[in-house]
Amino acid sequence: MKTEQAQQLKQIIKEQDQVVEMWLNYWREYSNWEDWHFWFIVLMLIVPLIIVYFSIDKKRAFHIGFFGFNIHVWFTYSDALATRTAHVIYPYQAIPILPVNFALDASLVPVAFMLLYQWCLKNDKSILIYGIILSAILSFIFKPLLNFLNLIQLDKGMNFFYLFLNYILILLFAIGITFIFKHLNQKAKKL
Repeated sequence: MKTEQAQQLKQIIKEQDQVVEMWLNYWREYSNWEDWHFWFIVLMLIVPLIIVYFSIDKKRAFHIGFFGFNIHVWFTYSDALATRTAHVIYPYQAIPILPVNFALDASLVPVAFMLLYQWCLKNDKSILIYGIILSAILSFIFKPLLNFLNLIQLDKGMNFFYLFLNYILILLFAIGITFIFKHLNQKAKKL
């Protein structure tokens, strides 16, 4: 590595450490367990996980879980990009060193899509159509509610319609990847 490159990398890491320390200080001051926002976020993390544990179709748990994991991964990547570029801001966090809202990315949103996917499989309905409806509910009802409660802020031209488009893109990725792996699994069973 060239000296100039190493120095620049060292500077980035130093400033990154400072940003992490700033987030920790901010959390201690404004977003800790003494604030109701913190507990609301904790509930958004725990309650969906409890619901999915008791509600998931045990015979299809791996299939539904794979779909939910896809939603989780793509939503986390998307959220990380949006927060790192300050298009989306979470003023309150349960885990202060994560740039994303862990409760939304790892629990509430994936579980909502998992339960919808399970319902669509059981009732022979289109996950795409109903997923678009769920995306609209999350984008135009739930996220504005979070905005009203100051749990999310949109900046730099980000708006709820762009969030909606993002949900649809994530939905398409999750459906496509799940379909591919389901197809490969069925093909392997025939061998």
